Amino acid sequence: MVHLDYYVTLGVSPEASDEEIKKSYRRLVFQHHPDRNHDNKDAQAKIREINAAYEVLGDPETRKSYERLRFGGYGKSSPDYGDIQDEAVDLSLILWKMEKTLWDEARRELFSVLIQDSAKIKQELGVIRKLTVSHQGYDTFLEDMVKKRGMEILPDLVTAEMEERRDRLLNVALQMMVSQGITRAGNQDDETGIQMQLRNAYDRGRIDGYCEACELFYARR
Repeated sequence: MVHLDYYVTLGVSPEASDEEIKKSYRRLVFQHHPDRNHDNKDAQAKIREINAAYEVLGDPETRKSYERLRFGGYGKSSPDYGDIQDEAVDLSLILWKMEKTLWDEARRELFSVLIQDSAKIKQELGVIRKLTVSHQGYDTFLEDMVKKRGMEILPDLVTAEMEERRDRLLNVALQMMVSQGITRAGNQDDETGIQMQLRNAYDRGRIDGYCEACELFYARR
């Protein structure tokens, strides 16, 4: 399995400059190119690994997104995986970890947006109260009802800038999953399925962020 950390793949530290990353990439491509390694059956896979890492780290914007999604520390297995080595990591565990990371990014972002607009939260709680009382006859914090309202109002809460940021994160996340072999590169059906799975995790995070913000301000009447 390829490295979980693209910095390790390119042999640079997370503090490396853009120029240092480019130089290391060129050196590695020259060193591992299949034309120079006719007897190495793994040369093609190594080049794909190097290219995948540089495609993300070589662009400042995608590199920023990767920093929010990368697994664990530089040169080590992620703490979330304990002491297991890269080659022993279950592919489903990697996908689960990515979904969890995207969920948490979305949850924290929407929670932060709402918590800075207490008037909006109070307005939402007014709507939620009416729906809850109509549904069950009395007021309480009914999570299913709050989530339902969250899904309805979400398009009005999410800005174009938030959507662009989500799309960047999802694109980088998909590239990371392809490089790990979660989905086969170039297989559109595989990639579409994983992309939808990652997007669903992100959307769930947004709804949970909405719920947490509402719950923080909720007071039963």
